[in-house]
Amino acid sequence: MEKKQYQLGDIVQMKKPHPCGTNEMEIIRMGMDIRIKCVGCKHSVLVPRTKFESKLKKVLRSNAQAEEESS
Repeated sequence: MEKKQYQLGDIVQMKKPHPCGTNEMEIIRMGMDIRIKCVGCKHSVLVPRTKFESKLKKVLRSNAQAEEESS
């Protein structure tokens, strides 16, 4: 199985939507745990990396692509 590539600042889609109804999350901290922030209501959650990787559906917008477009 291919490992999903993600980095700080990426907008990702999780398998289950956030209770506010949005399923877009922004990665705002990376380490042993990953902090994600809901794009809709701005609520942030700290998730262990292993749990995050299993719940991640896909990367919607990569931060690297956004930086290339703005320059």
